[in-house]
Amino acid sequence: MRKNQKRNFFKLVIFLGLVAGTGVNTSLAAQATTEAERIADTDDWPHMESPLPHDENMEAYITQIIGSMSLKEKIGQMIVVELPFISAEDLAEFPIGAVLNGGDSSPGGYKALPLTDWVALADKFHDVVKARKGNYIPLLWGTDAVHGQNKIVGATIFPHNIGLGATRDTALIRKIGLATAQEVIVSGQNWVFAPTLAVAQNYLWGRTYESYSNDPAIVKEIAPEIVKGLQGEIGVDFLSDRHVIATAKHFVGDGGTSGGRDQGDTRVDEKTLVKTHTAGYEPAIKAGVQTIMASYSSWNGLKMHENRYLLTDVLKGRMGFDGFVVGDWNGHAQVPGCSKSTCPQAINAGVDMLMVTEPWKELYLNTIRQVENGEIPASRIDDAVRRVLRVKYRAGLFNSPQPSLRPDGGNYSILGNTANRSLARQAVRESLVLLKNQGDILPIPANSRVLVVGKAANDIGMQSGGWTLTWQGGIGHNDAFPKGESILQGLQHAIEASGGKIAFSENGDFTERPDYVIAVFGEMPYAEMKGDIDTLSFSTLNGAPLELLKKLKAANLPVISVFLSGRPLWVSPEMSHSDAFVAAWLPGTEGAGIADVMVQKPEGGINFNFEGRLSFPWPDSPDASDLSHPLFPLGYGLGYQQVPAVEKVQPPGEPK
Repeated sequence: MRKNQKRNFFKLVIFLGLVAGTGVNTSLAAQATTEAERIADTDDWPHMESPLPHDENMEAYITQIIGSMSLKEKIGQMIVVELPFISAEDLAEFPIGAVLNGGDSSPGGYKALPLTDWVALADKFHDVVKARKGNYIPLLWGTDAVHGQNKIVGATIFPHNIGLGATRDTALIRKIGLATAQEVIVSGQNWVFAPTLAVAQNYLWGRTYESYSNDPAIVKEIAPEIVKGLQGEIGVDFLSDRHVIATAKHFVGDGGTSGGRDQGDTRVDEKTLVKTHTAGYEPAIKAGVQTIMASYSSWNGLKMHENRYLLTDVLKGRMGFDGFVVGDWNGHAQVPGCSKSTCPQAINAGVDMLMVTEPWKELYLNTIRQVENGEIPASRIDDAVRRVLRVKYRAGLFNSPQPSLRPDGGNYSILGNTANRSLARQAVRESLVLLKNQGDILPIPANSRVLVVGKAANDIGMQSGGWTLTWQGGIGHNDAFPKGESILQGLQHAIEASGGKIAFSENGDFTERPDYVIAVFGEMPYAEMKGDIDTLSFSTLNGAPLELLKKLKAANLPVISVFLSGRPLWVSPEMSHSDAFVAAWLPGTEGAGIADVMVQKPEGGINFNFEGRLSFPWPDSPDASDLSHPLFPLGYGLGYQQVPAVEKVQPPGEPK
């Protein structure tokens, strides 16, 4: 069949299918013409089938359930409600299929609660849903476990994705996925909203640290391993009782928005969208990822939550994804003509489960009416419900006991255990990127007199970044991390154990002149749009550390800077006042990993080398649009007695 014949054939098939499925919805039919042209002309998208073999028994079981479900029961499976807005009594009355705890919510609303409260509510929800009349359909409970079970006090907090990307250690990242799954199971959840597979292109974006790299090849390499860690491997331990359901997010293009604006518009051609921003999704789907979250962002002006072409024709069609698509937090409300309480456009586009807060009852009732009046085809509802039930079946939830009776359910000793903390500490070590080491000042002899300066040195909340206990992070007292260790504490253990001395001063004052100064500073924690910035100049954003460094250098002290950040920033002024400069990213609760690399053994010699390599180029100006000639290129990183992994780059001189 010739190209024009193919184009016309696809246009006719999709046009007739939509018209037949929607009755009189001519807007969708018109949209189909445009989408059919794209399908006929674009061969860049991967062509795949589901990696999971067809399970006739499962599909027959699901068909039986769907055949006996009322419309109300079906719509209930298509809604996930945030915890503060739904109770066990609501679940007894309404057939809602999923709940979540968002960035700031918990079983206690918007306050932190002990593990026992989480497990007790998970058990209560399970029992209430089990007692409903009719078919038993188990409940999903999702959580934002984006760098460990980061909602629970005492859990292991791993480095954020930008740090993991710097390790290039996919085996380690897979182990981190498994450890995260096990700590999530402890508190009673069965579904995590991770991994983020964004390929961030603009560091002004407040979610840059959720991206492994701006290089699609690195994201593509990491994606399947983190999915296998969370979910298990197909044919081996896929969705066993040691694993949870993973979510690849945010489909698609969230890392390419104009100006680095969160929830903005990614204005690129389709080839770029495929080549750059879809890089992680193909391997994630091949690894069996079961849910994919639609992005808040738009592609060339069209919101992803209403983009039928990408969600249905591409993701579910060409790419063979047979799990379900979940919306982001009230993301459907951003679709033109929609609100939190109504959005047939998102469902028709291919969103199978809408994520909603307080108006969930209105959304539930409105969606029922929209099916009854033909705005949403009944066939679309059945497809969405089948996808949701398929994921629940594969995860073994139909036969799963109360969460507290699941292996390791409620087992507090799993949270922050020695093995998981050791894994996180390894990740910290491997993520550190040495950008400057003038005169080979590093490593520090263990018996030295060391002055540590900067509030960030003894602030586990700051070193962990956003999405840590709360949405924006920034819990300012170390008591909230009973099993964690600050950077200062790690340095104290390493230096004092070898007969050295260490002092701490936030402002850099001292009484005994030190041999070395370690200055720890960086970005204050943030998440999502709250972290969007307008300049890459760190001193413009926070000038205090530069003044502190100037003070130290004026005293003719050797200064080693440890920079905490969720993205590369222009720090040439700070770097020029530092003898050594380490990009530590957002390392999480295991601050001792920094001392492991920076401090020598008591008998001399290094404990660990710097292994981290930049997964993002480092900027040479405050201009976010100018990365064509970076200060340090992708892959750069110094090591002890080594040249960089790429062509040697001279350390920066005086600030421009």
